Amino acid sequence: QVHLVESGGGLVQAGGSLRLSCAASGSTFRIYTIGWYRQAPGTQRDLVASISPGGSTNYADSVKGRFTISRDNAENTVYLQMNSLKPEDTAVYYCAAKRGWTYDWWGQGTQVTVSS
Repeated sequence: QVHLVESGGGLVQAGGSLRLSCAASGSTFRIYTIGWYRQAPGTQRDLVASISPGGSTNYADSVKGRFTISRDNAENTVYLQMNSLKPEDTAVYYCAAKRGWTYDWWGQGTQVTVSS
């Protein structure tokens, strides 16, 4: 079991940057794969980036080269550095954790709004 809390969202102009944080409870944080999802109004929730326990990363094509996911196991935190933000990045961003095939634990989400 892991409890996740996101922070760092806000309003930013196009071209700007934000860093999201996902803080997790529990001493076994390091064994979870962590994913960042986002959901805009009227759309499905999509995986943006993920990081494995060993540090392997994956990104959606739409964010490659602009977003970077990283983890600090000592701090039980995963970060999503978002650069060169675009209005289409506007969404609620969620972090999620999994040990197997599915993401079973979710945070409450943080709003990111990018103005043009």
